[in-house]
Amino acid sequence: MKALIPKNAFVRFIVSSSLLYLCFYLIYQFVVKKYTYYDQRFIGSIINGADIVLKGLGYTTFKMLQDVDLQVIGIDGSGGVWVGSNCNAITLFGLFSIFILCYPGHQRSKLWFIPAGILVIHLLNILRVVILAIIARSAPQWLDFNHTYTFTILIYAVIFGLWMVWINTFANRNKIKTG
Repeated sequence: MKALIPKNAFVRFIVSSSLLYLCFYLIYQFVVKKYTYYDQRFIGSIINGADIVLKGLGYTTFKMLQDVDLQVIGIDGSGGVWVGSNCNAITLFGLFSIFILCYPGHQRSKLWFIPAGILVIHLLNILRVVILAIIARSAPQWLDFNHTYTFTILIYAVIFGLWMVWINTFANRNKIKTG
């Protein structure tokens, strides 16, 4: 088994990305989320971004930003949308970054591609909150379905698409040896 890992690029990718993501996830869950306010500040930035977009679309909004557990954005006349730490996409930033870091490719390209991908994911997440707030106002019976299924599939598809762009555009410059 030990001989298989260094020779097979796919197995090397799976093992290294899994271990790195496990470390990232544990640090995030047990240090960043538990002992810092970065998580809540980031949620505040998502809510403020969604607020700007909703106001730009002509909606009258409300928001509640607190340091502890309550962060809500909504359109007047609705119950709003609660944005929790599982909705801030930080773990998705880590997943995307780790996929790119562990997959072969030029390091210089990784230095700009990772931040660009994180920005795309962040903007998509703000757009997700905007659309969920509109759904909460106009068709609240569809809020849970869209939150649970539609946007989960969409965001993971975008992350997969970004990874495919990396593989097909940047990683192919360094031919991968699989044997």
